[in-house]
Amino acid sequence: MTPRQALQQRLAALDAHLRAENPNLLPVIPTFRNFDRVLVRLGLLGPHESLTTRIPWWPMIAVLGTFSAGKSTFLNGYLGAPLQNTGNQAVDDKFTVICHGPETRREALPGTALNADPRFPFYRIADEIEKVAAGEGKRIDNYLQLKTLSGDRARGKIFIDSPGFDADDQRRSVLRLVDHIVELSDLVLVFFDGRHPEPGAMQDTLKHLVAKTVDRADARKVCYILNQIDTTAKEDNLEAVFGAWQRAIAQAGLVSGRFYALYDSKSAVAIADDAVRARYEARRDSDLAELQVRINEVEVARAYRIVGMIDSLVKELKGEIVPQLAAAMKRWRKLVLIGDAVWLALLALLFGGIASLAGGDTVSAFLTWLTQSQPVWAGGLPIGVLVALVVLAGLFGAGHFWLRSFLARRVARSLPERYGDVDLNLQQGFLRNTRFFRSIFRRKPVGWSGGAEKRIFSIREAVAEHVQRINDLFTDPAGRRNRAAAE
Repeated sequence: MTPRQALQQRLAALDAHLRAENPNLLPVIPTFRNFDRVLVRLGLLGPHESLTTRIPWWPMIAVLGTFSAGKSTFLNGYLGAPLQNTGNQAVDDKFTVICHGPETRREALPGTALNADPRFPFYRIADEIEKVAAGEGKRIDNYLQLKTLSGDRARGKIFIDSPGFDADDQRRSVLRLVDHIVELSDLVLVFFDGRHPEPGAMQDTLKHLVAKTVDRADARKVCYILNQIDTTAKEDNLEAVFGAWQRAIAQAGLVSGRFYALYDSKSAVAIADDAVRARYEARRDSDLAELQVRINEVEVARAYRIVGMIDSLVKELKGEIVPQLAAAMKRWRKLVLIGDAVWLALLALLFGGIASLAGGDTVSAFLTWLTQSQPVWAGGLPIGVLVALVVLAGLFGAGHFWLRSFLARRVARSLPERYGDVDLNLQQGFLRNTRFFRSIFRRKPVGWSGGAEKRIFSIREAVAEHVQRINDLFTDPAGRRNRAAAE
């Protein structure tokens, strides 16, 4: 299968998926493909690559947290199937991706199923793991596994259950996966264990799970869950425990955030006091219902995130990527000009040295020979001089093109091979501008022309139309739907 055929196959699979599960996003694909053309001409994407294969189209719900915080129990309860193992000790040391399938599989598929499939958010994640932990990328099956569920609650969504997050047993590769998951997810549920109300001992964990979300534009997608709070019923100090955790969250840098109180009714401790039990159950049921609403709304969030990603990429392209390429071209041009000057000086020294060694008489005879032949067909110009100029130009050109190639590779190494959320290749984009037939005096990157800017403008207009269309699915400011229903 050729790269072009592989891309067409992926696009056809995406089209079929959206038609079946989210047809409202079908009109977005042509906008992505239009953007692909801009990025291919800039060299940031390969000719048979597409942005559509680099973003997750399924809504994602991530469940993170500490060991024995009840993450798997919560997922089993929500999905209505005992898919994940549960227990007071660490029962799973892998990230488990759960999606809808024709049958429920408690026996997991290996991580390769996720790493090699562009439809999932872990496509080629082994390369990222390899960057932060050499040798770990080839052990992807030790980090990821895939399970399927035939129930309706899994349809159209991806759930990610993380292994216990313990600051004493953190590996850089695991942290890289956590960051990747938080970045791509539409809803992040961070679980803490209410049975251990000493958050001060977990500052490292809080720092990674909380502090990194403080400056995020989409920080609202992160929910903090104090689980197994039934253990506080004996002392009836739920508010005190909540206060301790909220102070710990504040110390990690988050001054606002929604805390939820949950516990599993099947494994809960008995609460003898009827009034206390009723109050705890009411709090649990209210918070659980709100969380379920948030989970059900992720399809809406994903639609906006996908459309918003195009607008973010446009801003990133104009405000960051093109200026970086232009700056790299300027640096390369300066280095090439300096190199040319040095090469000219070396050539001058070389010929000067040869002339000095040859002596004045030899040089004088050589100059006479250069100018003695002046045929009419050459316009009266001395043939010897013309030949000498061609030789000198050839020597200078050979050095010039070697230098520009060498310096281009050197400058390219200072640029990221993967940039941004969709892994744009700035090295490839820069090297596109340094081919032998490109002028070193070019100011704008190849592919960034008036036509490209017009195409970018049309892409932004299309984004606005997509947002309005999605808004129309969920809003009705003029009340037309109500009037139509009444009539």
